Order: sequence, then C-alpha cells, then structure tokens
Amino acid sequence: MSYIDEVIAQVIRENPAEPEFHQAVREVLDSLRVIVDRNEAAMRRVALLERLVNPERQIKFRVSWTDDSGQVRVNTGYRVQFNSAIGPFKGGLRLHPSVNLGIIKFLGFEQVFKNSLTGLPIGGAKGGSDFDPKGKSDREVMDFCQSFMTELCKYIGEDTDVPAGDIGTGAREIGFLFGQYKRITGSFEGGVLTGKGLSYGGSLARREATGYGLLYITRQLLRTRGLELADKTVSVSGAGNVAIYAIEKAQQLGAKVVTCSDSNGWIYDPEGIDLAALKTIKEVRRQRLTAYTDFRPNAEYHSGRGVWQVPVDIALPCATQNELTLDDARALKANGVLAVAEGANMPSTREATDYFLENGVLFLPGKAANAGGVATSALEMSQNSERRPWSFETVDHKLEDIMIRLFANIDEAARTYGLEGNYVAGANIAGFERVRAAMNAQGII
Repeated sequence: MSYIDEVIAQVIRENPAEPEFHQAVREVLDSLRVIVDRNEAAMRRVALLERLVNPERQIKFRVSWTDDSGQVRVNTGYRVQFNSAIGPFKGGLRLHPSVNLGIIKFLGFEQVFKNSLTGLPIGGAKGGSDFDPKGKSDREVMDFCQSFMTELCKYIGEDTDVPAGDIGTGAREIGFLFGQYKRITGSFEGGVLTGKGLSYGGSLARREATGYGLLYITRQLLRTRGLELADKTVSVSGAGNVAIYAIEKAQQLGAKVVTCSDSNGWIYDPEGIDLAALKTIKEVRRQRLTAYTDFRPNAEYHSGRGVWQVPVDIALPCATQNELTLDDARALKANGVLAVAEGANMPSTREATDYFLENGVLFLPGKAANAGGVATSALEMSQNSERRPWSFETVDHKLEDIMIRLFANIDEAARTYGLEGNYVAGANIAGFERVRAAMNAQGII
C-alpha cells in the first residue's frame, strides 16, 4: 500500500462517522500523488502527511444560553485549529444545525490550502456550533454569542487564531462576539476577528469579497481560453452572501444570471435575476425565495432541487457542501456548460468533480475559487494593524490582483506536474507546496 493510501486509511479508521472530512482528505491526497510518490521516503521519515491531516488542536465546548421564555438551552461549540505553519490560524465560524466535529474538520482542512493559495501569511482553522440563529431574537443571538465567546476567547488572538464569519454568522453575530471578547479581555484587539462592522474596524468590500473573487477568477479562467464572461448565461445556487454578490459581480461584468436557490426551492428568471428584489427578500425581509415572484411574476419558482437542469454557459454552486451531484454534472454537460466554479466549500461531490475533469468541463475547486473572502479578511487584518481603513476601490483592486495571481499559481502547478487544465490538482499542489516548505523549515512540531 502506498504512503498516501495508508494515511487515507488511517484517517478513516481514526475519524469514524466523519464522511465530509474523509472526502476532503481523499480528494487532496489523491491529487498529491505526483509529488508524494517522488518523495515518499523523505516524507515518511518526518510523518509529513500524518501531521498534515491531524489538526494541531481540536476544541469542543458547551454553550449554555437562555431563550426569551427563560428556558436555558445548550449547544455545542467547536474550534479546530488545523495548521499554523504559514501564519496564525484563520477561518470562519459556522452557525447551523448541521454543524458537527466532522464538518468543522473538513472545513478546517480545506482552509489550510485555501489560505496558502492566497499567498498571505494565514494558517487554516474553522469553528462554529449547531446553534441556528434563524428565527432567534437579537437578544437570544447575543446571549448565545456571549456564552460562545466566553469559552472561545481562551484560544484566539490576533497573532494566534483569527475567526471570521461563515454560514449563519453575519455582521450581527460578529458584533456580539467582538463585544464579548473586548469585555472579557479589556482590550480593543481589532485583529482578533474579521468581518467586523465598519464602525469598529471592519473592511469595505469584505461582504462582497467571496462572490466578487469568484467572478474575478472565473473571468481569468475563461480568458486563458480566449473567452469572455460578458454575454454568458450563468446559473447560481444559494441566496446567501456569496450567491448574492456573485450575482452582482457577474451582472457588472456583463453576464446574465438566471437562477438562485435556497433550502426550500429555486428560482428561474429567464430575463435575469432581479438583484434589488433578491437583496430585499434575503437581506432586508429575511424571507424565502417564494416571495421572488411577487417582484417578478414572469419568473418561475420550483420547490426542491433542480437548479442545475437549466442550460447555461457557467455554473456557480454557492450554497453548501455536496449539493451538486453526478446526475447534476451530467445534466450541465449535456446542456453545454463551459465552466463550473465553486463558490461554496466542496459543493460538488467527488463523483461530480471527476466527471467534469474527465469530460472537458473547466472546473475551479472552492479552495481556489472562493478564496476571495479569506483573502479580504487578511486585508482587514492589515488595515487593523495599520489603524487605517482603505477605500472600497483599494480593497477591491487588491482582491482582483490576488485572484488573478492565485489562478496563475494553480495553472502553473498543474502544468509543472503534467496535469494541464486540472485545477483541482493545481490548487492542491500549489497550496501544499507552501505549507510543506514551512512545516519542513520549522522542524517536527
């Protein structure tokens, strides 16, 4: 058995009932075979892969809070600090009922390579809780966040671990978390959290960054093939922060986006998604997409799945992990899709990813395509260190440069190892090489 196969088997054996983590490890390590097979003896001697797939620290804790009726509720909090070889731990906090240790480990493992690809000095981590902020009052969310931070504050700091937002963790939650951190520590440590409000150290363009970055790298991919994003038809899944600002930037760049979705169903608007209506529904009223046809009566609302059945040139999955299946991949290909770029973390199943690679569909994995969010979080850290905010245009320009450079790096890595056009392998190789060099330089720790 090869070294890689031994490590994959070990991960599955030692981390039972964590399929998302198994999937992430297998996908990364399989694409690293071209490197590992050439250096197996040296890597075995220092247990490089074993250290890579084992987090530096896993923290699990109780979060007790009181609802508006006076009933005490209990949730579980997590922080997985995966790898700090190239900088302090960095990664979001996900608040969603689906959160468990395996989900957080998968996200943290992916974050290591995503953060490496940005070229910025940030390591990989992830955290969160099975708490659901939907339907909760501001007071209930505040009580939860204060309890969560009372424990988490022991393990974070601007030079140690810098959490950020993620699914369920928006500006409201970050504000409550930061306030409690400041209250406990007695210090205004702006760089300890990113995604902050503009009134207390946040960055312009942070909210837009993941969606905007997704379109910048997708445009760059198309340009290497002599194509432009303008006039292309695009499908987007999701209706959260990433999806909304991916739609916004796609429209700014001349594309027509015809779909979006939430957990109940999806919209098809052949005239193009009405962004103002979508923002009103999701950001102001916090409604389901069923309300969209009130604004656009000619649009179609469909319950359940099906967003990938619409013929489009570009597909941007921006909802959640494993949402795009092999059947969806086949439908997209049959309908003539040119490229798929992941706005969410691992939204395509392994079978779907392999199908795209084997059938000539240009494919950008999430660890590269959605790195704009964490890149801009790192830019927020820089502004906090300088005690000086940057303009929206400055941040956006830096983001675009990062995504263009990121694409060039994964493209070069794929070419170097004879895998031209395989950006899954290119992203994993480029991310791994930087982390590997740092780990080797720092000794066995």
